[in-house]
Amino acid sequence: MDPLGARCQFVEVQTLSTWEWQPDPEGEEKEYNFSQQAFLSPFPYREDINRKIVLYNGNVALLNCTAIVNTSNETLTDKNPISESIHTYAGPELRDEMLKLKGCRTGEAKMTKGFNLAARFIIHTVGPKYKTKYRTAAENSLYNCYRNVMQLAKEQAMASVAVCVVSTTKRGYPLEDATHIALRTVRRFLEKYGESIETVVFAVTDTEEPTYRKLLPLYYPRSEEEECASLPLIPTDIGNSEGEPVVPERQIRIAEKPGCLEVDSEAETLDSDLGQVGTHAFSRMEGDVDKQRKLILQGQLSDATMQKQHQRNYNRWLCRARAEDLSDIAALKALYQTGVDMCGRTVMVLVGRNIPVTLIDMEKALLYFIHVMDHITVKEYVMVYFHTLTGEHNHLDSEFLKKLHEIVDTKFKNNLRAFYFVHPSFRSKVSTWFFTTFSVSGMKQKVHHVETLQQLFTCILPEQIDIPPFVLEYDARV
Repeated sequence: MDPLGARCQFVEVQTLSTWEWQPDPEGEEKEYNFSQQAFLSPFPYREDINRKIVLYNGNVALLNCTAIVNTSNETLTDKNPISESIHTYAGPELRDEMLKLKGCRTGEAKMTKGFNLAARFIIHTVGPKYKTKYRTAAENSLYNCYRNVMQLAKEQAMASVAVCVVSTTKRGYPLEDATHIALRTVRRFLEKYGESIETVVFAVTDTEEPTYRKLLPLYYPRSEEEECASLPLIPTDIGNSEGEPVVPERQIRIAEKPGCLEVDSEAETLDSDLGQVGTHAFSRMEGDVDKQRKLILQGQLSDATMQKQHQRNYNRWLCRARAEDLSDIAALKALYQTGVDMCGRTVMVLVGRNIPVTLIDMEKALLYFIHVMDHITVKEYVMVYFHTLTGEHNHLDSEFLKKLHEIVDTKFKNNLRAFYFVHPSFRSKVSTWFFTTFSVSGMKQKVHHVETLQQLFTCILPEQIDIPPFVLEYDARV
């Protein structure tokens, strides 16, 4: 109980401004120049949902709401700043109560009273430890954390819940990846089951706030213009209708009677019967693999079978890319995503000078390219290659490029709309002409040689592309 006349240290949730009315950190309204998209956003503008969302930079333990979330470990004894603050304000009774819970498994959520907190309840959850090799498992566990928190809030008829960042620094989960999962999971839950929940507070620190402010418009656009502008920035992997991560390899659909067709159907072939089983390799009947390989060597396989073999080969490379540690290649900063071009298409940047071909494992570089580009290429995109100040040790040989072209999925080629070759040399122009004329098909008309950055800016606005400083200096000098 606070002394009479003393200012209460707890923060009333009702006094916080909702996301609908929170201004941009720059303090000025943005102007959107994007044309109307031909397809709808998976997270459309919903004023009713935005009114329920609050972004709060501060201590979650001080919020006066129905429940707050505590992130801990499996034994509920973690000493992270959030958990320690909650224990400090709740008092010693909380520790005694938590002993009765007998721990909590990763992804689960358990509830205790709030004791001396302003919040009536505390929801305890355990985030996953992140390892690149087991990324899929970590994504599912983190989804379950947020999903179970929201489910518990609904079951207990809670009006408001304050959610901290569940993935602690100690557990090593990349902040931006974790934020995507948190925002989309809460959004999907509010869409389907959020009638009784009035307020969801995302409680963040100074370190976490910029990431949340950057990604919130993707999942909670505050206007139709912001929805349209955010559409190209939404990741390809947005989970299923509940926000749960989807693993394509596990999508095996088994029909109730896979061999039975409808009475009025005239299709009686074995292929049409099997077509009802599913499209996964587990549910398909395939011929002798060795025989198929022999036919490949003899050039006697059909286009459909060749395409199937190519897709299988690409999936093997993709699985390797997801399982291998590619941090050394990522540190080169040779390939990265930036903004969008004049047509709203994603822009990918490739910096030739940052590729030390003679010093790195080029197979790992190939894996990194596939890993980064796989989710980008499901929609139309453009590539910008800075050939600026590249030396002999930076040049990719034609055999490597040909191998890359043969491995990548069809979507890489079909959805690539333009390849801007910036600051080309005479030698590179000749090499590009030979490569696009004799080695690959359908690329020649997509390659555009760009002599200056001013030419590039006629297609991509300056604020939509991150250009390395040495490229800017070279362009100004030349």
